[in-house]
Amino acid sequence: MSLTPMPTTPLPTTIDAVIAQLEALIADCEATRDRIGYFAALYHKVTVRVKQGILNNEFEDGARMEKLDVVFANRYLAAVRQLRNNQKIAGSWATAFDSSRRRQVLVLQHMLLGMNAHINFDLGIAAVETAGTNDIRTIRNDFNSINTIIGSLIFEVMNELNRVSPLLSLFGFHATNESILIQFSISNARDGAWSFAEDLHGKLMKPTDYTHCITARDASIQKLGQSLVKPKGLIRITMWIIHLFEWKNPVRIIKAFYKYEKKYITVSSLTTEKSKKISTSMPGN
Repeated sequence: MSLTPMPTTPLPTTIDAVIAQLEALIADCEATRDRIGYFAALYHKVTVRVKQGILNNEFEDGARMEKLDVVFANRYLAAVRQLRNNQKIAGSWATAFDSSRRRQVLVLQHMLLGMNAHINFDLGIAAVETAGTNDIRTIRNDFNSINTIIGSLIFEVMNELNRVSPLLSLFGFHATNESILIQFSISNARDGAWSFAEDLHGKLMKPTDYTHCITARDASIQKLGQSLVKPKGLIRITMWIIHLFEWKNPVRIIKAFYKYEKKYITVSSLTTEKSKKISTSMPGN
């Protein structure tokens, strides 16, 4: 499969521009049957949810959250551009993107590899770049919010994934079972990414140490990604069986994740619905 060169237009500076570029990427992946679109579809959900949260004043500082989200997203979008334009790419993303060229890799693995590179590697760097010379702790709540949003979408995505890959649930690979996700839980990824962010921020004024810290982190996360691609023992046989019954059409799979939308529910909507039920159950109604 030949790679489609990416445009040289500037990376986004607003969350709306991020969403627009993700939608353009997804459309391109559908046109070229590129499995990179699996994670792009998931990430589109995350970004739309962050935007909704900003509009609903769910975060301490909406403008700061948007800045973090844009810096974070741009690392992914930049990595895709580097791949498409045959430029040097971080090892953690190279492992994730390389898997997209392999038919035998499960859709679940594609998702985990994207999350591995983006949360374990990109998020810490994005937090440092957003905080700048300010105390890194000021951005901790925003950092946690990003992870909470990703975590809240996992169950929804896993439910849809069970349709794409019907034997996942039969073998225990689903949202409520940690047998495969235990070392890749959102909480573990979050804690590791935050420790990396603190370490990196402490080297902000030492360019050589700063670069070395990123390089070392990338190598570590790439190794984790490689272990996700090539599991050992019985789990390898199990995944082979799962793959036999999994959807094979990349376009169909991308559309399943991208088009499937769960109604966004807010606390206020839940309260309103509860009030309606109480009202209709009262005598005289």
